[in-house]
Amino acid sequence: MRKSYYLFNPGRLSRKDNTLKFTPVDEDGNEGQPRYIPVETVDNMYVFGSLDANSALYNFLGKHSVNVHFFDYYEHYTGSFMAKDYLLSGRMVTSQVSHYLDPSKRLVIARKFVTGSADNILKNLSYYNNRSKDTSTPISFIEQYRLGIEHATDVATLMGIEGNIRQVYYDAFDTIVNDFTMEGRSKQPPRNEINALISFTNMLCYTTCLDAIYHTQLNPTVSFLHEPGERRYSLSLDIAEIFKPLLADRLLFSLLNKKQIQSKDFDFKVNYCLLKESGRKTVMKYWDEKLNETIKHRSLGRNVSYKHLIKLECYKLTKHLLNIEPYKPFKAWW
Repeated sequence: MRKSYYLFNPGRLSRKDNTLKFTPVDEDGNEGQPRYIPVETVDNMYVFGSLDANSALYNFLGKHSVNVHFFDYYEHYTGSFMAKDYLLSGRMVTSQVSHYLDPSKRLVIARKFVTGSADNILKNLSYYNNRSKDTSTPISFIEQYRLGIEHATDVATLMGIEGNIRQVYYDAFDTIVNDFTMEGRSKQPPRNEINALISFTNMLCYTTCLDAIYHTQLNPTVSFLHEPGERRYSLSLDIAEIFKPLLADRLLFSLLNKKQIQSKDFDFKVNYCLLKESGRKTVMKYWDEKLNETIKHRSLGRNVSYKHLIKLECYKLTKHLLNIEPYKPFKAWW
């Protein structure tokens, strides 16, 4: 079974036969004990420390369909090495672009992303409202904003509605989370523990969606809610809107309320707060567990993992773009 690997320390990555050799290197240039990773076990690599590698190594990774995602010191996603697309489809590309260029067709899809996000946000708030956390006021506000989604006449208006929903939702985090306060959303840099966790788990959700798109015929640079731009995989942002409440936010609530992540796991500076390595490792552990957790799928009648749910979402979007079946965003029922 292939899985994700996380490199937190600076080091050198090289090929040794059919194995990846990672040698940690400290700030004085001293090498540590190498670690050997069979390439056939690697799905994705997440690099948080400085990595020394050459083109031969990336050629090797590309041949084995291993994607590498990079993050800077502040834990911001900076880019990915994506193996060569192996599911290219000219028909899919032209259909995807035509739906983007047609304002009415684009609006239909963009509405679905905002609706799916709002529904899953409401499911989270309802869950805690039924467990002695009074989230009735934000629920009421978001339900009102949700009514405006179908009446939005352009994508800019939809983005405004989505932003309003998110603001109300984030205001409820102080009610849901024990022992920590959020005091509004802050990013680049995050000012406190909750904001640091939001940024980190959102980034994980974004790259997981990117990986799911890679395994379909969809082009990750052509999006419908978020505006496509230079050097970014904007379709991942669209799909992540649906899954951030289910994956990133639910994980955040659980980690903090169960005290699996504590204040000692954060590094506080003058103007920002980041996860320490201990905190990142804890989040990654439970993130992988969450992705592999299964639910009984109502339509398929079998258990599927959260990770597979994202891929299924990509397939549904593909069917819509090819005029096979209208797209319906995933909505949690639990």
